Amino acid sequence: MKLINAIRMGGTEVLPLVEGGKGVAVSNGITSGHWAAGGGVGTFSAVNADSYDVHGVAIPQEYHGTTRRLRHEELVAYAIEGGVTQARRSYDISGGKGRIHANILWEMGGAERVITGILERTKGIVNGITCGAGMPYRLSEIAAKFNVHYYPIVSSGRAFSALWKRAYSKVADLMGGVVYEDPWLAGGHNGLSNSENPQKPEDPYPRVLALRKIMREFGLGETPIIMAGGVWALEEWENWIDNPELGPIAFQFGTRPLLTKESPISDGWKQRLLKLKPGDVFLNKFSPTGFYSSAVNNNFIQELRARSERQVAFTTEPVGEHLVEYGVGARKRPVYLTAPDYARVKDWEDAGFVEALRTPDSTLIFVEPGKAEEIHRDQVNCMGCLSQCRFSNWSQEGPDYDNGKKADPRSFCIQKTLQDIAHADPKDETALENNLMFAGHNAYRFGSDPYYSNGFIPTVRELVDRILTGK
Repeated sequence: MKLINAIRMGGTEVLPLVEGGKGVAVSNGITSGHWAAGGGVGTFSAVNADSYDVHGVAIPQEYHGTTRRLRHEELVAYAIEGGVTQARRSYDISGGKGRIHANILWEMGGAERVITGILERTKGIVNGITCGAGMPYRLSEIAAKFNVHYYPIVSSGRAFSALWKRAYSKVADLMGGVVYEDPWLAGGHNGLSNSENPQKPEDPYPRVLALRKIMREFGLGETPIIMAGGVWALEEWENWIDNPELGPIAFQFGTRPLLTKESPISDGWKQRLLKLKPGDVFLNKFSPTGFYSSAVNNNFIQELRARSERQVAFTTEPVGEHLVEYGVGARKRPVYLTAPDYARVKDWEDAGFVEALRTPDSTLIFVEPGKAEEIHRDQVNCMGCLSQCRFSNWSQEGPDYDNGKKADPRSFCIQKTLQDIAHADPKDETALENNLMFAGHNAYRFGSDPYYSNGFIPTVRELVDRILTGK
């Protein structure tokens, strides 16, 4: 195994080991502070992070506004206060070592306002901004305003080229690195394009090499590329280290830091990670962002899959084979189904799935009454956590604050479920089954890696030391 040497990133020498940001309340000031103290780059999530009361107890993010716009303002205020809190914790723990980055999602509600509010109050503490989930053209402008380095997350050289030509070339000196995130293996939201097959992962090497070639054309040959998604042990990436063809490379670890003593996830969640098997992480497109995402295939995901499978197309007038009348809603407004689909609907109704919900694609899905009530309640309670939400039709852009589309009941309230799993009672085992549990596709390796045998859970520092051995 090659010796891992420090590289220059963001204006200083650091170990080429980056903690991946995991939003809501998972990558926090404690984990990022300890990672930075180990000499690498610690990353706290600025996506609706926790703040605390005088007793050190996380303040519940409860909403009292009577409209989505008012609740959105509450959400932005929570996010700024939480981000500032986590940044300061991280800095105190790091003792000035390593680097501290804030991770945001460009498609999160009020992203620009949130990161600006955090940086205004953390000057000299936050060294960089990592940002993905969308095309964050204004990221460089924000970085320039506060003189911090920025790290766009991309999944192709083409995406980076578009960002560079439109905006980043104007602030080239503050680009600390480019995160290449594997769109098939990374946890959380993934950057798969319409031209890429979600069922056919591609080798990251030629894709990263293509990114480096583009970067060299722009004079960025020495700007580090941070490989993210699917990274477990550095010995498996030895041919990437000190490779002149690729140039400076760092490695981002998102999944492995979940299982540390400092990680804020519950003990039950940690034990669940130790028991995952190959295939237990599911790449899906249920997210209200519209992006693909990777999550543990628990009851929550399985219910979403079943919800979409109980789906039939309809017409509002008799057309072609759509000749069988069917009444939808309390008023039983007529739509028309094919005879085979009508037979399927009757079977679903016999099984208790009697509530038909319209989707934006002129289809109906069938759910139980309790689930229909939950979907409606979550849509009504929307707090605008995304810039555009397919589940609730929210848009953060006025004057209507509506994305112009019908709300899609095949999706879910992402803010609610991520807050619930992060803050559930540790004794509530159902929380792990009935909420979204993001994870990278290598998460099953916790159960097969001898380092974690007998349920061993390391500290962050122990994990960093282990990673440096190549294992």
